[in-house]
Amino acid sequence: MSISRQDIVDETRRWLGTPYIHQASARGAGADCLGLLRGVWRALVGHEPEAVPAYSMDWSEPQGDERMWAAARRHLVEKPTEDLNTGDVLLFRMRDAGVAKHLGIISEINTLPRFIHAYSGHGVVENALSEPWRRRIVACFEFPLEDL
Repeated sequence: MSISRQDIVDETRRWLGTPYIHQASARGAGADCLGLLRGVWRALVGHEPEAVPAYSMDWSEPQGDERMWAAARRHLVEKPTEDLNTGDVLLFRMRDAGVAKHLGIISEINTLPRFIHAYSGHGVVENALSEPWRRRIVACFEFPLEDL
């Protein structure tokens, strides 16, 4: 199976307008940021690499455990954050002292970089990868395209 970066962007864009629903992962019905990534993965690969346990809105903050980062490392290919490309998965730290717990997928990387994410109160949206968002990036990953 061959999946291109454009395939990733195209599938992610199909999710635009999906309402934000915590722990959901159904295009058009509801998704959170992890659910968006899971849904894109399912559409392109056909199965999820592992079962996702129930999680709270605070994710793993009380324990200070970087669970999302660890899971991303298990299934995606980590790369330097300065080497962004379309289809890459971004991991954000929303608060300086918090764990990294927000995901997005890069949709444009030209003069106006953009990303798609499921954002509480907004649903699945495409936003500019503005400087405030860039400052929150802690890791960048790509789908393991050659292994799929």
